[in-house]
Amino acid sequence: MAMIDSSIIEAENAARRADLAEDYDALGARLARRGIEIEALTARAVAFGVAVPSWGTGTGGTRFARFPGIGEPAGIFDKLDDCGVIHALTRATPRVSLHIPWDRADPALLREKAEEAGLGFDAMNSNSFQDQPGQARSYKFGSLSHTDAATRAQAVEHNLDCIEIGRAIGSRALTVWIGDGSNFPGQTSLSRQFDRYLDSMKAIYAGLPPDWRLFSEHKIYEPAFYSTVVQDWGTSLMTAQELGPKAQCLVDLGHHAPNVNIEMIVARLIRAGKLGGFHFNDSKYGDDDLDSGTIEPFRLFLVFNELVELEDSPGLDLAHMIDQSHNVTDPIESLIVSACEIQRAFVQASLVDRTALEAYRQSNDALMAAATLRAAFRTDVEPILQMARLRQGGAIDPVACFRASGWRATVAERRPKAAGGGGGIV
Repeated sequence: MAMIDSSIIEAENAARRADLAEDYDALGARLARRGIEIEALTARAVAFGVAVPSWGTGTGGTRFARFPGIGEPAGIFDKLDDCGVIHALTRATPRVSLHIPWDRADPALLREKAEEAGLGFDAMNSNSFQDQPGQARSYKFGSLSHTDAATRAQAVEHNLDCIEIGRAIGSRALTVWIGDGSNFPGQTSLSRQFDRYLDSMKAIYAGLPPDWRLFSEHKIYEPAFYSTVVQDWGTSLMTAQELGPKAQCLVDLGHHAPNVNIEMIVARLIRAGKLGGFHFNDSKYGDDDLDSGTIEPFRLFLVFNELVELEDSPGLDLAHMIDQSHNVTDPIESLIVSACEIQRAFVQASLVDRTALEAYRQSNDALMAAATLRAAFRTDVEPILQMARLRQGGAIDPVACFRASGWRATVAERRPKAAGGGGGIV
C-alpha cells in the first residue's frame, strides 16, 4: 500500500515553512558568529541515517503482560509498510533490520516490498533465545554455548540460514546476541561454556560471505541473572579478536550496568579497530529499551562526540540501528522521535569546536574543555534537522504529520486485532 500521501506532508509543511525559514536564518547567524557554517551542518544531517528495527514497529511488553495497540503489523510486510512511513516522514531511516524467524519470507517478495517502501536492508538478527514451533531442541539452557553438541549445531545452522536470507535481500552483516548464561553458581563451567560459544561462533564466521561482517553483541544480564556468556564489551572484544577481521563489536546503549562510561567503551573499541555499530535506545535502570534520548540525552551526545572526533579512523564503518520496545506509546511515533534524537546528537557533536577543545586539553583546562562540549550540546539544532527533512521531502514536524495522516486508524481497518496476554516482545 502507499506510504503517507505526499499531499499531506506538503500541507503540513506549508503551515510551518515560514517559521522554519526564520528560525533557520536566525540559527545560521548565531552559528556564523562562532565560525560555523550552517549549510555544512545541514549537509551532514542529510547524509546521516539510522536503521529501524522491524520488531520495533509492534508494541512490546513487560515481563507480565503485553497491551497491543490498534493497527499493529501482522507480519513483516506490514512492518515494512510502517518502516516506510517512518522514513517518508523523517528521511533519516533508509534501512530496516530484520529478525529471523519473526520476519521470514520469500526474499524476492521482501526486496519488492522494501523497494516499494523506499527502504534497504541493514544487519540481519538471529534468534536463538526463544524456542520456535517445531524446533527439535530447546534453548532453555543455552544455544551456541549449550552442553549438547546437537543443540549448538542447531543454533549455528539457524545463524547460517540468516546469512543466506540476508544475502538474498542485500544485507551485509549478521548480529548475534544470545541469552545464554546461568542463574545459579555452579550451574555451568564459566570457562568451558565460553569455549563452546567461541567454537560455535567460529562455525558461523566461516559461513560469512567475503563482504560481510559479524557483530558480537554483549549484554550484562537477562535472561540469565547469575552469569551471562557475553556479558560486557571485553568479552565481545575477545570474541571479535579471536574470530578474525570480519568480526566486530556491537554496542547496545542499554546493555550496561548503571553509570558505566559507554563513550569510553566506544573510544576503546574504535582504537582496537573492532567497533562495528550500535543499537540505540535509552535506559534508567537496566536494559529498558526506552526511546533514544529520553533519559540520558547528554550521554547520547557524548557517544557521538567520540564518534565524530574519531570519524576519520581507518576502516571505521558503523552500522547505526535502533533497538527499542514500545509499551505505552505508538511504536511509529516512538521510532520517529528516536531517529530524530539520534540525528540531533550527531549534529550537536558536529558542532564541537575541536581546535579549542584540543587546546584546552593540552593546557589541562578541565573547566573550559567541559564547557566546550556543553556549548555544543546546549545549541538548539532543531531548525537544522527540520530543514534537512524538508529538503528531502520529509516532514518538518513528523509526529504531527503522522497524526494528521490518520495512518494508524487506516491500517487498523485491514490489519487483524493483535492479542494481548503474556509478556515479551514481538
